[in-house]
Amino acid sequence: MKKIIEINGMHCEKCKARVENALNGIEGVKAKVNLAKKNAVVEIKDGVSDEKIKNTVTDLGFEVGQITVKKGIFG
Repeated sequence: MKKIIEINGMHCEKCKARVENALNGIEGVKAKVNLAKKNAVVEIKDGVSDEKIKNTVTDLGFEVGQITVKKGIFG
């Protein structure tokens, strides 16, 4: 399942890299962070909760907004 996670507080490439590395460090998660859009597209395997994703990002000092399921033929 793919989800889009809004992330507030990222201001530079270093912020982007920190978030991306942390999300990719979760077993069962593959993430791509977009600094311009202030979000991450995350492919999640079963068993990884939204709460786990949110806690990982907030532990870095960033704020998580809405988490939505990515829909569409390519989602």
